Amino acid sequence: MTAQIGHTALLVGMLASAAGCYWWLVAARAQTQPAGRDQRLANRWGAGMTLLAVLAALVTVAALEWALLSHDFSIRYVAENGSRAVPTYYTVISLWAALEGSLLLWVLVLTGYTAAVLVFASRRGEQFHRWALAVLSALSTFFFGLALFAGNAFHRVAIVPADGPGPNPLLQDHPLMGVHPPLLYLGYVGMAVPFAYAVAALITGHTGGGWVALIRRWTLFAWTCLTIAIFLGAWWAYEVLGWGGYWSWDPVENVSIIPWFVATALVHSVMTQRRRVALRVWNLTLAMAVFLLVLVGTFITRSGVIESVHSFTQSAIGPALLAGIVVVFVGCGVLLLWRADRLGPDDGLGGGLSREAMFLGNNLLLVALALTVLLGTVFPLVAEAVDGTRISVGEPYFNQVAIPLALAVILLMGVGPLVPWGKAAPRALGRRLIGPALVGLTVIGALGLAGLSGITPLITFGLAAFVLSAIGVTVIEGVATVRRGRDVGWWVAARRFAVARRRFLGGMVVHSGVVLAAVAIAASSTYTEQQQRKLEVGETISVGTYGARLVSVDRHRDDRRMWVSARLDMSSDGRALGTEEPELSFYPGRNNRAIGTPSVRTGSTADAYVVVSEADPAGRWAVVSLSVRPLMVWLWVASGVMAVGAVLAGWPTRRRRTRPLIWTRARHGEPAGTPS
Repeated sequence: MTAQIGHTALLVGMLASAAGCYWWLVAARAQTQPAGRDQRLANRWGAGMTLLAVLAALVTVAALEWALLSHDFSIRYVAENGSRAVPTYYTVISLWAALEGSLLLWVLVLTGYTAAVLVFASRRGEQFHRWALAVLSALSTFFFGLALFAGNAFHRVAIVPADGPGPNPLLQDHPLMGVHPPLLYLGYVGMAVPFAYAVAALITGHTGGGWVALIRRWTLFAWTCLTIAIFLGAWWAYEVLGWGGYWSWDPVENVSIIPWFVATALVHSVMTQRRRVALRVWNLTLAMAVFLLVLVGTFITRSGVIESVHSFTQSAIGPALLAGIVVVFVGCGVLLLWRADRLGPDDGLGGGLSREAMFLGNNLLLVALALTVLLGTVFPLVAEAVDGTRISVGEPYFNQVAIPLALAVILLMGVGPLVPWGKAAPRALGRRLIGPALVGLTVIGALGLAGLSGITPLITFGLAAFVLSAIGVTVIEGVATVRRGRDVGWWVAARRFAVARRRFLGGMVVHSGVVLAAVAIAASSTYTEQQQRKLEVGETISVGTYGARLVSVDRHRDDRRMWVSARLDMSSDGRALGTEEPELSFYPGRNNRAIGTPSVRTGSTADAYVVVSEADPAGRWAVVSLSVRPLMVWLWVASGVMAVGAVLAGWPTRRRRTRPLIWTRARHGEPAGTPS
């Protein structure tokens, strides 16, 4: 019964999305004519089909969750990923532990975004909404079709097992797996909204600032979710995988950050187009490219072309997704060529010394970063597909190419806020830059004299000081201007400045989070100390000021797994810190490989990271690795700072509420779709 409900809901969702696409196309074509019964009917049918598609997606997800929770092993997905021994929380999140279930989550998020666009659409920019909804409905139709025909989670098994193996062991024992994938999908799939509005702008020929104003918050919301998801994924790798790092340039890690680079460029460049007629082709291309890169990333993770902790097995979804990518790519190219006469000429950017030019430079660097990582990720796959040659592009390539580009981006983050819109006077700009530049150089010199080595980390620390100083200068100057103009005290001026320039301050908070993350990455990557030893019970391993004494080696077993824990007393400078128990686990139902779970002692200046890689069955000794990783906690703090800044920048201003699109009727004699 559950399987039949799931099948039926997928079919209904696909048909409803297709019907919604049709009715939104009818409504979009009718909006250039005087409003009448036919247009209102198309609006209502389009809205009804959109909401029906969301309901169908909810039913499919609920059906699979019920099958997992009720241990219905007659359904193949449950038989392969469920287990009676798995705790309820991890049973629930098993929905996205494998390919077919994760595809249902994708469909739910996509239809949810489509419904949200419908609910929040109003007469402002009305000429774009229906076309955008048609595009989103077409995408929903495609992904419902994938879930129904290529990756159906509700197929039955011939022989029903009494129990299943449970999800991948790496996904069973950390609560972040309940948060990281949904946030990743909210960020990934959310990029479909700016894509849909870019397509709508090209179809209608209105390529000015109207569509850009509509996508700003959608893009910022998706960017924020993707940012948090990337950091949570790094945190999960750090806490679970046991190799001590948080980013290994794994292909699946890469395909999450590639769209992030392009989306970051889009968030910045739309600000330029909202101020002047400029960068129209660039912004349209970015909005479409970011979603194309999402599709490419989805293909890489769900086609089975790579082997990774994060990827899924070979399936029929790969060829269908590849065909979809080709269709979207060709369609975008055709639209750009068709509307070439509506895409220029643009206004100038105000010269090389202008904030517009800084944004363009920022964009070029971010796109170069995306292309660099994309090349290193895709080239081995292409080489193997062409002649069967297996090529590995590893960490040295990414570090040598990406790090200089990233440092250049950080430099522009400091220069940009000090440069005015329009054309800057070189001498005035030089006077504003000299203070932050001196602070940055002083930090580099002081840290070098203190004994810190490495050119790259020292440059990173200096640039971080430069950026934070530049932000401080900009804010202080802004508050001082308000104080002089309004003749008020510093506190009142600061409050008024914060209210008036909330978006700007939100952006500066995000920039502060970025430089904080850069400092943490540079410190932890360069100055980590590590030692591994075979310890007898009672012996101690020491790294820097930290020590770990092996107290005991204990064996455990429950319904899911067997594991060995090494109990260690931690100390720093002779001061007791408590006990840590890294583990080595074995899951009989899943594989024959032992999985290490590290134990992390977090501090404000460094983490003590303890891993056990081998243990004596008799409990007399264990092979223990102790590493000290500087400033790691600030990497996770940085993600929170960036999220807070994004919320400040994207928080809606007070404005008169307009009626939603579904209830909008054109005025008598006015063509539907004319902005009010």
